Amino acid sequence: MKRILFISILLFSVFAAFAQTTETVAESTTVEGAATFDSIADLALSLDTVWMLLAAMLVFFMQPGFALVEAGFTRMKSTANILMKNFVDFTLGSILFFAVGFGLMFGTGAFAGTPNFFQIDFLEMELPVEGFLIFQTVFCATAATIVSGAMAERTKFHMYLIYTVCISVLIYPVSGHWTWGGGWLMNGEEGSFMMNLFGTTFHDFAGSTIVHSVGGWIALVGAWIVGPRMGKYGKDGKSKAIPGHNLTIGALGVFILWFGWFGFNPGSQLAASGEENRIAISHVFLTTNLAACGGGFASLITAWWRYKKPSLSLTLNGILAGLVAITAGCDMVSPVGALIIGILAGILMVFSVEFIDRILKIDDPVGASTVHGVCGVFGTLMTGLFSTSEGLFYGQGWSFLGAQAFGAAVVGVWALGMGFIIFKSLDKLFGLRVSKRVEEEGLDIYEHGETAYN
Repeated sequence: MKRILFISILLFSVFAAFAQTTETVAESTTVEGAATFDSIADLALSLDTVWMLLAAMLVFFMQPGFALVEAGFTRMKSTANILMKNFVDFTLGSILFFAVGFGLMFGTGAFAGTPNFFQIDFLEMELPVEGFLIFQTVFCATAATIVSGAMAERTKFHMYLIYTVCISVLIYPVSGHWTWGGGWLMNGEEGSFMMNLFGTTFHDFAGSTIVHSVGGWIALVGAWIVGPRMGKYGKDGKSKAIPGHNLTIGALGVFILWFGWFGFNPGSQLAASGEENRIAISHVFLTTNLAACGGGFASLITAWWRYKKPSLSLTLNGILAGLVAITAGCDMVSPVGALIIGILAGILMVFSVEFIDRILKIDDPVGASTVHGVCGVFGTLMTGLFSTSEGLFYGQGWSFLGAQAFGAAVVGVWALGMGFIIFKSLDKLFGLRVSKRVEEEGLDIYEHGETAYN
């Protein structure tokens, strides 16, 4: 009996203390409610910042992916040259984008932003501007490095350096200003050009057009101007295969790019806190992966049917084609739509590579102009069809598809035109191409004084 009485008194004391504590906390919350809210908001902002920087790390990791794909798909005698170009894309490109390109892309202005040389405090945003600069820098580096493989094995190294300057400080930032920089292609204000013409704006969530097609179209015109590699086309004009020296490292490069794309696309949400953001990035993860799988399998089957063998190199490019194609609308299409887009991109890639090689007779050793240029535009157009909110296939009419086609065309004309002017000028003034002896023996020794393999 005494034990029961003791336990009852003890429980009563605990409940009384709990009630007093609850009352105190309630009073404290009332007084310090604003401080508590600020603390939660600060935590959410910190989470979003970490997410943005983590995504930037993944996109940066795509640089070695590109390097390995390009090296594996070409001959070993120019491997060191290809690796060097991929390092230069990022090192020099990062400095130039910080110095000039970032201001041109995100500064105020009609055609382009104000350069704001070496200054980033002009941009006001909730996330740290320094982190946003890094995130945008790795996207710029991606656009620049696409061209490397298309012009591989016959382009002078110092000419490539000049091109890197041009894309980092002019070509990419200007078209980027029209779109991600708040320019006219994405201006949804009443009375704006796009709203008057289409009633909607151009949409490219993570860069099918803004990043990939820009690099792809410049790669196409660069490969055309520099000319095909020696022995690529016979006297009868027929194309001859020049196999890459190491598909193992090429395949590893594709796996790395696939992995990095999970920063490229979901990271473009720029936030992870809250229900809306966590659902959005999860959806983009799923659509990105499904498109890659669809592209890889579709290209495998298409190549098997057309060439009687399941080609590894075409399957690898098919995976990349699916990834590039879904990048524009990964946030707007359903998982089934993403799979369809990937499948169609994988099929298109096989025929586009053949068309550029055999009909246009442009020697692109890694298929960059197809994977990034053709499939980048294709994915942008497919967003106009498969978007669940604005797409033609969902009963929303032709306006959004028209805006997508117009935006892709304008950016394409800009990239092709600027690429032609730059490469043609360099070729006339200095010569883009190495000498016959250097090309025969490889760029590594003559351009860099060392080889990748000893």
